[in-house]
Amino acid sequence: MKEKYYLSYSQAAVGEPLIYTIIKRFDVKVNILRAEVTPGQEGRLLLELEGDQTAIGEAMIYLDGQDVTCVPSSRAILWRQDDCVDCGACTGVCFSGALSLDPATARLEITREACIGCGLCVKACPFKLLSLAFDGS
Repeated sequence: MKEKYYLSYSQAAVGEPLIYTIIKRFDVKVNILRAEVTPGQEGRLLLELEGDQTAIGEAMIYLDGQDVTCVPSSRAILWRQDDCVDCGACTGVCFSGALSLDPATARLEITREACIGCGLCVKACPFKLLSLAFDGS
């Protein structure tokens, strides 16, 4: 099983070998899709975890105990859908394919599992209707 998570952690946790620990202790494969780590300040990661569902769950519990906020990627992109006019500006910059316009209805669709948290859609939306939990929005 593969799952994506956005991780945010504080200054205290930046110096800890968190990824090493979840690999070794829980036998979970880790693919780092995006990382922003500022030593002495904070860290944010987008990880793809692969392994037994129980092991991934235990790894998330461990990270939570280390003062790391873990958000499943399916909840990471925030969209004020009711205000959206389906202009498609966000789809033009979404190279992961997470955002698209339905050809039959011309309505915006989000495939949350495909989102890699690049933030380009947030900048492209003329109405500021998209945000990312990864960015603390």
